[in-house]
Amino acid sequence: MDFQLSDSQRALQETARKFSREVVRPKSAHYDETAEFPKELIAAAHELGLINMAIPQDYNGLGLSHLEQVIVCEELSWGDASVATTIVANDLANLPIILAGTPEQKKRFLTPFTEKLKFSSFCLTEPSAGSDVAGLSTTARREGDYYVLNGSKCFITNGTYAEQYTVFATVDKAKKHKGISCFVVEGQPKGLTIGKHENKMGQRASNTVTLTFEDVRVPVANRIGEEGQGFLIAMETLDNSRPLTAMFSVGIARAALEHSLEYSSQRQTFGKPIREHQGVQFMLADMGMNIQAARLLTYQSAWLLDEGQKNTLVSSYAKCFAADMAMKVTTDAVQVYGGYGYIKEYPVEKLMRDAKLIQIYEGTSQVQRLVIARELFK
Repeated sequence: MDFQLSDSQRALQETARKFSREVVRPKSAHYDETAEFPKELIAAAHELGLINMAIPQDYNGLGLSHLEQVIVCEELSWGDASVATTIVANDLANLPIILAGTPEQKKRFLTPFTEKLKFSSFCLTEPSAGSDVAGLSTTARREGDYYVLNGSKCFITNGTYAEQYTVFATVDKAKKHKGISCFVVEGQPKGLTIGKHENKMGQRASNTVTLTFEDVRVPVANRIGEEGQGFLIAMETLDNSRPLTAMFSVGIARAALEHSLEYSSQRQTFGKPIREHQGVQFMLADMGMNIQAARLLTYQSAWLLDEGQKNTLVSSYAKCFAADMAMKVTTDAVQVYGGYGYIKEYPVEKLMRDAKLIQIYEGTSQVQRLVIARELFK
């Protein structure tokens, strides 16, 4: 075991940290208040090579290791979780192509993202099929050299701005998960309707919309994998993305701890800084302890992928533990700030709102526990 980051990993970490500190954080409160799409920040990330991290070098991408990707994710979410979500949504949407696409498909669908700033969306969740992926109802009907898509997808990140959509649809509802296939929808074709941006509690600058597909025609050449392989592709994708989402929690929680340490050093009660009260010290100690535990779990889940090993169990450990940890840490940070923690002028209430989403998206904490139990029973 080696718990030291390499020189190149530390340099990557510092690049992402500097970007978050100097570019993202100064604008974070503005974008949270207005819920505007932070395109200027994403463009700056693109210039630094902090977006499309997973695209292999064979297709002109960075080809960062999974460990390197989570290192970047911690720093991005430390700056602003909605910016981090917007950036990593591209990797999530492109992962099915990276994992299961043909060389021709990878060249056609991935290379353009390395040439200019483009957005892509991962389209799996539906109004009646979130955690229960096998219950999705968007259909794909084969007509000659095309599939015709019909259905709705909800909570789609970057949906308004995407120029490419990775869509999961069923070719046969009776087959349940075995009927699901994966398709790449290029551009914003006829029949695609984009709904309004959702007015969310947290991660407000992250664009989140409903997409409706009405007789959208997709070439057979845009199917990723074989018919019926979509469910397996989606599950493998989520195994790969869970460490990234888990590390969002670590970044958010680390920010909350740092703010709490600073505030507790300044705020005085009973003639001394509140950090000298044992009750506050215990809260801060628990924050630090659990953040480090979540970080190491997440590092392990990413390392397993880099070693070519299956990470389903450990990535679910990491995502579930980290998400619940961030919710607790940010709630405690609000408590450390007292009444000021409940006011938007201070930073911790935003962190609390941002953390909540991670207990929900990409597999709720309850679903992660189901996955963990299933893996343990094996």
